[in-house]
Formats: sequence, C-alpha cells, structure tokens
Amino acid sequence: MAHAHPAQSIACAVLTASDTRTAETDTSGARIRVLLTDAGHRVVTSAIERDDPVRIGARLDEWLHTPALEAIIVNGGTGLAPRDTTFEAVAARLEKRIDGFGELFRMLSFHEIGPAAMLSRAVAGVACGKVVASLPGSTAAVELAMNRLLLPELSHMVGLVRP
Repeated sequence: MAHAHPAQSIACAVLTASDTRTAETDTSGARIRVLLTDAGHRVVTSAIERDDPVRIGARLDEWLHTPALEAIIVNGGTGLAPRDTTFEAVAARLEKRIDGFGELFRMLSFHEIGPAAMLSRAVAGVACGKVVASLPGSTAAVELAMNRLLLPELSHMVGLVRP
C-alpha cells in the first residue's frame, strides 16, 4: 500500500546508460518518460550516455547541481558485465542510500525472472537533495521498478528530502 501523501508534480531527469542505444532505440528511457508524464510528473531533461563511469558521473554531477531538478532516474549498466559501471558512478554520489529500493526490486524481480534477479545492482538514494534511482536497462525491469516502487512513492520521497 502506498504511503498517504498529496500528489505533486516532480521535476525529473532521465538518463540511459548504454553503449548501443540511440534516441530511436532507447525503449526503456522512452518508457520511463511516458510513465512519469502519465503520472503527472515533468521530464525536464533526458540523455543517453555511454556506460562509462566518467561520462555517467559528469552527467549526474551536472544534474545534481541543477536546482530545477528534483529526481534523477537512470536506466542501464546495473549488471555484472565489465562494461556495467553505472552502479559505481551512481553509488559514489549517494549521500543516503535507500536500501529497501534495491531489496524490493530484486524480490519483485525474483517472482518474474527467478534467481537471475540477484544479479541486478539496482540502487536508489539521495544526493544533493535529489532522489536518484538506478534501474536495469530492460524495459520489463523499468516497468516493474517504476510501477511498483518509484511512481507510488516519488512525490513522498522528494517531499522528504526537500530542504
């Protein structure tokens, strides 16, 4: 059950970490943008960056210091492959982790995909007064995380971290 809170329109950024996706093939980033908009939130900016910790980190630093943004949602680069470095870039910037996000995401994923769910390094937390969530790159994982975890609580989380 979602926590009772007034619905608020949150200013969001969406970042896709991928070595292969383009604006035309980024189905997961597009799905996040649609889900946010359909829920009444605003997608202020979005981008695709190679899954490189320096590039991802630079984009995150830019957005973390953009006063108009309240939440950043990243997709891709959360696996175990050598090129999956998004987790490191995101985790290094988190001042407070929301451990329950990753735990619940993996639990929900387990019911859909079995033990492979444990391979996900999905993470969320707070940095520079903003909510940051890092999701796997698959569209199914994005839908699960957005619909079951982030969208029901996004306004509440942002309300808690606002100065």
